[in-house]
Amino acid sequence: MPFIDLNAQYNAYKNEIDNAINDVLQNASFIGGAKLEEFESNLAQYVGIKHAIGCSSGTSALFLALMALGVGKDDEVIVPSFTFIATAEMVALIGAKPVFVDIDYKDYNLSLEEIQKAVTPKTKALVAVSIFGLMPDMFALKELCKNHNIALIEDGAQSFGASQKDIKSCAIADISCTSFFPSKPLGAYGDGGAIFTQDDELAQRIKIYLNHGQVQRYKHKYIGVNARLDTIQAAILNVKLKYLDEEIKKREAIAQIYDDNLKNCILPPRKDGFVNAWAQYSVRVSNREDWMQKLQDQGIPTAVHYPLGLHLQEAFEYLAYKKGDLPKTELLSNEILSLPMSAFLKEEHQARVIEAFQ
Repeated sequence: MPFIDLNAQYNAYKNEIDNAINDVLQNASFIGGAKLEEFESNLAQYVGIKHAIGCSSGTSALFLALMALGVGKDDEVIVPSFTFIATAEMVALIGAKPVFVDIDYKDYNLSLEEIQKAVTPKTKALVAVSIFGLMPDMFALKELCKNHNIALIEDGAQSFGASQKDIKSCAIADISCTSFFPSKPLGAYGDGGAIFTQDDELAQRIKIYLNHGQVQRYKHKYIGVNARLDTIQAAILNVKLKYLDEEIKKREAIAQIYDDNLKNCILPPRKDGFVNAWAQYSVRVSNREDWMQKLQDQGIPTAVHYPLGLHLQEAFEYLAYKKGDLPKTELLSNEILSLPMSAFLKEEHQARVIEAFQ
């Protein structure tokens, strides 16, 4: 039983994907070009935003967003501890200080109350992760950031295709980022990512930064990076984008079956007015290691997203956080368990998972 059935997805769109790849190969336009421009245009239209800019990964998207906002030394950036390291890693890499904030059990995203306590005169930005595919209240966060004159970045690496009040993930924040890592709701066949904004100036800056700060060949306005999205990946993603909403509906149906039938665990949170992309279907259990072994014995794969809060990671020891500082994050990290989930999860496989929890 696969944890995420990428083979089934490929076989469903095989002819279109193979033809898209072949077009790029025949044209030998591997960096930039018409296929990338087409994909970026379709991305922007899908999200409902002015600018969508492809880049090399979700991680580089975060770094470019911070660069474009001018975040740097002596700045503080509020981030969740319950997330993948890239969120805080890029803040530290750019020279700013990650300020870790605890979560809210209602969606496993940042707590608005805890954010308020964490804002200082040095706070330059807030990175809100849409964890497991469920967005936080982005409108409330936007109002909070406006009141404190700080920038709002959505880390939508897990939520592309999700929505709040019919507004898509990556359409609300000052800058939004997503990942096209193969296992994401919209996944490439390698690394890839994108950045979204309504701001013309920010968009132009990002486009320059991601190509070595270059404004024309061998003319460099800024110190930049190489963070371009490969054209082959753009072509693949452009095919898969057409089917994303259909796949998310299938994910929701699968999630509902889990909700209706799983026992002996705490189900994932749901919120009225929000569409979840279900990047993960993650339950909470006590004695997680016992559960993982039981499921493994029955040939059922699982994963833990995430086993240790970032505030307790060795890489962030210099920030001097200690166990007990973020109790909700720490409890969730001990209990969270992700189960097989994809739009192509077979009924018999899901039935086996459900039976294991009876």
